[in-house]
Amino acid sequence: MSWIVAEGYETNRIEFKRELTDDLERKAVGFLNSQEGGFIYFGVGDDGSINGLDDIDGDQLKIVNRLKDNVLPNTLGLFDVIAENHDGKRIIKLIISSGVEKPYYIRKYGMSPNGCYIRIGSGVQPMTTQMIDYMYARRRKVSLNNTVSPRRELTFNQLKIYYEGKGLVLGKQFKRNIDLLTADGEYNYNGYLLADENGTSIKVAKYAGIDKVDLIENEEYGYCCLIKAANLVLEKLTAENRTFAKITPTTRLERKMIDPSALREAVINAYVHTDWSREVPPVVELFADRVTVTSYGGLVDGLSQEDFFNCVSMPRNRVLMRVFKDVGMVEHLGSGLGRILKAYDKTVFKFTPNFMIVTFPFVGGFTMPNDIVNGTVNGTVNQAAPIDRILELINNDDSITVDELAQRLGKSRRTIMREIKKLKDAKILDRIGSDKTGRWEIIG
Repeated sequence: MSWIVAEGYETNRIEFKRELTDDLERKAVGFLNSQEGGFIYFGVGDDGSINGLDDIDGDQLKIVNRLKDNVLPNTLGLFDVIAENHDGKRIIKLIISSGVEKPYYIRKYGMSPNGCYIRIGSGVQPMTTQMIDYMYARRRKVSLNNTVSPRRELTFNQLKIYYEGKGLVLGKQFKRNIDLLTADGEYNYNGYLLADENGTSIKVAKYAGIDKVDLIENEEYGYCCLIKAANLVLEKLTAENRTFAKITPTTRLERKMIDPSALREAVINAYVHTDWSREVPPVVELFADRVTVTSYGGLVDGLSQEDFFNCVSMPRNRVLMRVFKDVGMVEHLGSGLGRILKAYDKTVFKFTPNFMIVTFPFVGGFTMPNDIVNGTVNGTVNQAAPIDRILELINNDDSITVDELAQRLGKSRRTIMREIKKLKDAKILDRIGSDKTGRWEIIG
């Protein structure tokens, strides 16, 4: 017989359920109000043995709807529902993060001992009135959800494109459904950050040496939907993440100077977990021997370094976490840090009261190939042909304009238009809508 965990028993972070039962909300609230969050496995016996479920899709939908409709404050972005296969049997893994708007409670019972629960050991207990009052007094009064946007007129065409790219449709009520509005119906700071235009930009600075003396490049990515800005930064870092080589007696080994997966996760984590309420955006710095990613806010209040390195998930910005996950930039809660720690040890992280700094040293024992150092590959200039780069940029952002392409490639608008005409004539590329508001379609 197979077990979901080696110990085969429930803990303060693990709950087993043979099936979806009436106490889902109570168990979930207990984890939301706890310090570490936890996991509920459905289709698993009390001893950890795998039993499986008959209707995985139906049960997943029921879990999402029940937690969305029956628990307050809003929990979307604080849990993930994942189907897993074990020994040919299908189970559901419900990941629940510790929330920052405690106390969470069952809607129909209100913020009372009948509605508020907390995880203690392998079970849940009703919270006392004193515990409820204490948690409520510590609840963050200022959040992106109830902070009014600096701009009243916002559009979300870019956000819609990213959702549509994942086969999702933002309906007429999407602003309310994904919490882009305050309780009074005004745009909040989440809406501001995810709008087509805003005043936020992320700096990517590049230095010639190992200190900040010789600045050779200082670019800003932003003033647009945070999803688009993040993709532009990732694209820039992908181009900068060169391949290093090492010759052994038997073969030539090649590695990227920074692990690509770890670098991507550090950037996305910075976007999702930055304290945007202070309007201090993340900063990425490239040195001759390392890359650093700095985000403002430090660790979330209530999350220790030990919790952090144990991959305990406690999102500072629930809505941003949810949206980044919806568009495929976040896999599931707590997954990003695990990828970083798989490639690097804990020493790459530095915490201060107000900042988190992640430093990735260049790979040791490898050198940059001579052909790349000299700016050539196989005797040719190490620069992608304009058409290849145009398609690459459009593939990463299908709403990019001709002027933006010209700026990114350092070419004239006429040159870009000439290359695009070639692609259109060859029926490789098409444009749907106007240059400013439409999108590209790569046909083949």
